[in-house]
Amino acid sequence: MGKHNEFGKQGEQLAVDYLQVKGYEIMARNYRYQKAEIDIIARQDETLAVIEVKSRNMGFLEDVSTVINPKKRQLLVSAADHYVQEMDLDVEVRFDIITIVKKGANFEIDHVENAFYFF
Repeated sequence: MGKHNEFGKQGEQLAVDYLQVKGYEIMARNYRYQKAEIDIIARQDETLAVIEVKSRNMGFLEDVSTVINPKKRQLLVSAADHYVQEMDLDVEVRFDIITIVKKGANFEIDHVENAFYFF
């Protein structure tokens, strides 16, 4: 496995750990539906958070507003809709982004709730 893939998996695990500390229940990781993959699906009370994790090294940062292009948004919405129907859930769905930025030996985690809307 390439170093960037290992770093991505490490970033996803850091995001899961962060969410659990914040009281989220992890429902699924790397959920796939057709051509879409949702990194993390987590629940907190009656809200289902569909979370895209972006891991970056310091110096390779991009604006959060450009991280998920319209096609990726469409795929995430479709996969989230399928998950909710498949699990027969009656929840509010929210789309979040968690960025993991490696700064030397440390990591900075930023959680953007409602990063984009699906309507």
